[in-house]
Amino acid sequence: MGRGEKEALTKLELEIMQVIWRQGTSTVSAVQEGLEQELAYTTVQTMLNILHRKGKLKRKLKGRAFEYSAVVSEAKASHHALRDLVDRMFGGSSEELVMSLVKSKQIDAEQLARLTRRLEKEKGDEQ
Repeated sequence: MGRGEKEALTKLELEIMQVIWRQGTSTVSAVQEGLEQELAYTTVQTMLNILHRKGKLKRKLKGRAFEYSAVVSEAKASHHALRDLVDRMFGGSSEELVMSLVKSKQIDAEQLARLTRRLEKEKGDEQ
């Protein structure tokens, strides 16, 4: 696991990564335009440089501006964030995460049954 993969993304870093995952290789201006919130050019530039230092982005000089592209995929970042949440909040237990969703009424028996059917189907597809 590389150094960048271990560092969790802040909320703003995640929003910037989502722009790059959606748009592909982007300049600072393109990322700035792709964000829902208005941020100063220099703020976006600073955040892109931080993500580059963390190993989440690579950059290439094109003319007079850097173009940034993702090193880590959205799926991999999502997996890492979820694993981090399960480890920190639920002692590494995925079952405790699911039980927390049930207790807080964020998932119900019907949804669990649907998920069970999906899991069984995927398991069957793998064999």
